Amino acid sequence: MSESNPPELDEDRAAPPAVERHGDMLRRLGATRYTDDIKLPGMLHGRILRCPHPHARIKSIDASAALAMEGVHAVITGQDMPNTFGIIPWTPDEYPLALEVARYVGDGVAAVAAIDERTAVEASKRIVVDYEVLPFVTDPHEALERPEIGLGRKGNNISKVVELDFGEVESAMDESDLVMEGDFYFEGTAHAPIEMHCAIGQYDKEGFLTVWSATQVSHYLHRELSRVLEISPARIRVIQPPVGGGFGGKSEPFDLEFCVAKLSMVTGRPVKILYTREEEFYAHRGRHPMHMHYKVGAKKDGTLTAVDAKTLIDGGAYSSFGLVTTYYSGQLLTLPVFPEHYRFHSTRVFTNKPACGPKRGHGSVQPRFAYEVTLDEIATELQLDPIELRRRNALGGNTKTVNGMRITSNGFLECLEAVEKASQWKERYGQLPAGHGLGVASSSYISGTNYAIYPNEMPQSAVQLKVDRSGRVTVFSGQNEIGQGADQLLRVIVADELGLDYGAIRVVSGDTDLSPVDLGAYSSRGTFMNGNAALMAARNVKRKLRTAVAEHFECELEEVTVTRGYWVHRDDPKRSVTVTEAIQLAEAKYGTLGTVGHYNTPKLGGDYRGGTIGASPAYSFTAHVAEVKVDTETGEVLIEKIWVAHDCGKAIVPIIVRGQMEGSAYMGAAESVLEEHVIRPDGLHRGPSLLDYRLPTTLDTPDLEALIVESNDPEGPLGAKEAGEGPLHPSIPAVANAIYDAVGIRLHHLPFTPAKVLRALREKERQQDRDAAQ
Repeated sequence: MSESNPPELDEDRAAPPAVERHGDMLRRLGATRYTDDIKLPGMLHGRILRCPHPHARIKSIDASAALAMEGVHAVITGQDMPNTFGIIPWTPDEYPLALEVARYVGDGVAAVAAIDERTAVEASKRIVVDYEVLPFVTDPHEALERPEIGLGRKGNNISKVVELDFGEVESAMDESDLVMEGDFYFEGTAHAPIEMHCAIGQYDKEGFLTVWSATQVSHYLHRELSRVLEISPARIRVIQPPVGGGFGGKSEPFDLEFCVAKLSMVTGRPVKILYTREEEFYAHRGRHPMHMHYKVGAKKDGTLTAVDAKTLIDGGAYSSFGLVTTYYSGQLLTLPVFPEHYRFHSTRVFTNKPACGPKRGHGSVQPRFAYEVTLDEIATELQLDPIELRRRNALGGNTKTVNGMRITSNGFLECLEAVEKASQWKERYGQLPAGHGLGVASSSYISGTNYAIYPNEMPQSAVQLKVDRSGRVTVFSGQNEIGQGADQLLRVIVADELGLDYGAIRVVSGDTDLSPVDLGAYSSRGTFMNGNAALMAARNVKRKLRTAVAEHFECELEEVTVTRGYWVHRDDPKRSVTVTEAIQLAEAKYGTLGTVGHYNTPKLGGDYRGGTIGASPAYSFTAHVAEVKVDTETGEVLIEKIWVAHDCGKAIVPIIVRGQMEGSAYMGAAESVLEEHVIRPDGLHRGPSLLDYRLPTTLDTPDLEALIVESNDPEGPLGAKEAGEGPLHPSIPAVANAIYDAVGIRLHHLPFTPAKVLRALREKERQQDRDAAQ
């Protein structure tokens, strides 16, 4: 259903001439604006009408009243875009707008374009949708028991089941001196970025589509726009302006990007849609709620024997990254402390709730909480120091995990030592006043996934350099800058290789027209993959500069070296040329200077189904110690400080690494005591606003001390590995373990609210009374 007012009827609404794409390029090169700040001539504003029911069949849609409003240009529905999409090519189960059935409160069913945002909002209210309300389910256990709801592809509610078994778990458990078993629950959490999702679509008179989007994955969005809208990818351009926060929440296509594109195609004018904060919470794709049952065996000396894990994952209404999430819930647990026998069974189910997806530390933060708390319980039962327990069971470098993941560099023991020393663990653990405690936890994380999301043999990341005779070097990269410092990383790598000041390097990124393909900002891949591509390109140029300067000096290549600003003779520093002069010498010898660099992973992973999911060219390692204060009268948990030691391989830009470490620990601390993305049994969000969704302010944030550990990975760029997600994982279990040290209670249900703390304290008192009565 589409209708557009003919532009000749109203001069004010006439479609403007297409904006010259060269002008777009110039604006992009100098852009510092967020998507929400972009304004194009004649731009219309869009609004998506969303379903008020958790599960409903769409019987009919009547948009006549909306289209009759002055200033309304078009209304589209699912019938206008009947192709499914999805970030994982094997599970494309979403429509840009629900085609026949809406699967959660907030599912889009129609979109309107109007002269301004207020008119678009009012018009969306006048669209009449006739729904047949269907049975629904919002609890994952109930989803298993009510297959007739039929949210899955096989007539049940199953999204994905993974069962993997390594070693002899049963016999190892039988031979254990201690088996610790428990149930854990991780409540879902949201990304809560400062900038909501925003997109602008412009379909010009030449049939060329440009979409500006606050996305983390320009390339994948480009692919899905082409497939869903049935437009050649050669006629689509995606531009990602600076993004005001992502954290995984913008790492797949969303309905608004398809809607702005289609509405622009219908109206001939640019169309913009900006989510409200409420829509941001309903769009979600945040951390999955997980119910986890863990069973861990150990010998009396603390040697771990086996792990048996069973996990039920609440996926919400759609697949999103769910296939990968299900694997990650087990595959990424086997570092840095693990036994030789392991089994996990993970089931992801669909429910009639906003779809869950990847949030910082995708798929592995939840099981890390359960496992690291269990390790602490084992250490307590065996009367071992929790740090010593981890030392005894730590895997080393240049080895393989029980599930076949290759490990190169490993600075985990150095991380443990760093937090142990900085926190004065030996002197203070178990010795603090009542209500005060210390807790430790550890983790590991990938430096990029081993394979692209869609199978292909092409590079995962590429960089193109343009070297100007003025001494200016432009780095063209398809990677996405979302505030993590990816552009600055490339700037530093290229500048250091060529001897230029950082100000001489310009980075153009996130534009599918101008830059070679990079797969995006997800899975902590930027430093390792994009950094290697940039290093390769810079070294290609460096070789030409060295050769040209050596000829100028009439010396051997190895006698020429580079410093900041100059190329000099190694043995006679007075013989030198500036970097600009070196560039001009090379251009005279080789012609115009330009080159490319690229990176692809080697073949990695275990030789079994799913064995490549979780495989990475390198793994980071982290250890945290948290210090907490628990108020036994109110139940409030105050996180006073977190010491964060992280093995990042090599800190190419230390201030960025420290920022990522502190930001990760901040998010983990927030999830431990405050955050919970709760959908009520009727399918409505408990509080889709920043008033109700609790986030720590500066007054709530603990002191954070970042301790950088460098293991110099042999395959990382200059030895570097990831630092953007791994440092989050240990914060939550470290806080849980610190609460036990402070007041002697074990908390298995997140977040650690005052009510839960008081409940556990009362139960502890009752248990003490029962013990005293015996």
